[in-house]
Amino acid sequence: MSTIEPNHVKDFLLELQSSICTGLEALDPSANFQTDSWDREKGGSGISRVISNGEVFEKGGVNFSHVFGDAMPASATATRPDLAGRAWQAMGVSLVIHPSNPFVPTSHANFRMFVADKDGEESAWWFGGGYDLTPYYGFEEDCIHWHQQAKDACENFGDKYYPLFKKQCDDYFQIKHRQEPRGIGGLFYDDFNELGFDQSFEFVKSMANSYLEAYLPIVNRRKDMAYTDHHKQFQEYRRGRYAEFNLVYDRGTLFGLQSGVGRIESILMSLPPVVRWIYDWHPEKGSEEEKLTTEFLKPREWV
Repeated sequence: MSTIEPNHVKDFLLELQSSICTGLEALDPSANFQTDSWDREKGGSGISRVISNGEVFEKGGVNFSHVFGDAMPASATATRPDLAGRAWQAMGVSLVIHPSNPFVPTSHANFRMFVADKDGEESAWWFGGGYDLTPYYGFEEDCIHWHQQAKDACENFGDKYYPLFKKQCDDYFQIKHRQEPRGIGGLFYDDFNELGFDQSFEFVKSMANSYLEAYLPIVNRRKDMAYTDHHKQFQEYRRGRYAEFNLVYDRGTLFGLQSGVGRIESILMSLPPVVRWIYDWHPEKGSEEEKLTTEFLKPREWV
């Protein structure tokens, strides 16, 4: 049986944070990441790297955190009641990128590891996370590219994982009170340890390392497209859906708020900079805005 090595995971996550920031800065030299290191006397530490007011990226963050607690918060024990009362540690990289151009989609990724301990019992551990894409205007080639990269990242570990994690992503990123998906999905997994520590970790690394390959070509393809105030207003309207999901349903946000050891500014980094809510708004028939919901924001097989 392979040995659990949290420090190896931590080293990888810190390298991942750095490489993702470098890749994003290369596309938007005007918006260097501001680095903010934080450390709690009790609870853990982290490094928040935030980008804002760039020519390409209006707001974004790539955060690393390593936090601890004496008892698992309710957001975790709701799905794993067997872990109630265990001491825990969680480490991960979480990122959200909100572009300026409405034709560039928002992207989100999260790669994390949990360890839950109890005296006299074997440690419980698992990986979780994934990545998903939220377009404001739909482009078939972008969606196909995103999902092809996700599928390729899973390929060496078995045929079942891409369709399984794609479905879990479609199911998870649902705005239930709106009865609509947040975006066009990608990969989502939780409680993942079935391959043993070494191979499970290799799988997580494969997915994490594919994020830039999935996202940057899309950004590069769309970032210089001309747009109007109408497009920008629709982007801000759809960003409201993003905010609703993150504040009501997102497990990572809820875990951070409920654990009492997270840093609020870092937890809420995922929220868009400017959001618009319009009462009972409906798109014009046959418009690109209508196509987003009728053709793209529906679970489908992209590859």
